[in-house]
Amino acid sequence: MFRRSGGHCVATFAHDEVRVLRKVAAEVVGLLTDGMDHTDPVVSRLFPDIYPDLPEDSQEFRLYTEGDLKSSKIDQAGAILAALPDEGEGEVRLDGEAAEAWLRAINDARLAMGTRLEIQADTDLSDELDQAVLEDAGSSRVFQLSVYAYLGYLQESLLNALPEID
Repeated sequence: MFRRSGGHCVATFAHDEVRVLRKVAAEVVGLLTDGMDHTDPVVSRLFPDIYPDLPEDSQEFRLYTEGDLKSSKIDQAGAILAALPDEGEGEVRLDGEAAEAWLRAINDARLAMGTRLEIQADTDLSDELDQAVLEDAGSSRVFQLSVYAYLGYLQESLLNALPEID
């Protein structure tokens, strides 16, 4: 997947990969721009209470920080959309700053998907996917777990390429 080429992280994406990455990034942007609902577990995961035992203090902290954090998350997802080919397959070249934005955006997408899929720290993703395939190989859960696993692979490959950038 991602590899180092000069001062960049480079990857070539197939048409289906581009479609999936565009959809995932657009969904993160949509989640953050369509009247963010703080009762949504995904929003709570992306914007956790800084003081869980002090709701008033958490609310005040959120008042001063959430706008910038939300804008930053939208920009990071936008970095994925901007770097991907408009259609079809293609190469993506990321400098260090863009690679870090991609890493943060992929992390946000994985947090969102993991919350929706009820993935826990001790979940064995391979077992979870095998079980979902046994139950219904054509289910949306199988697809979503596959995308979640793919994002993890993509994130790991980018992390492995990133430290080598000057």
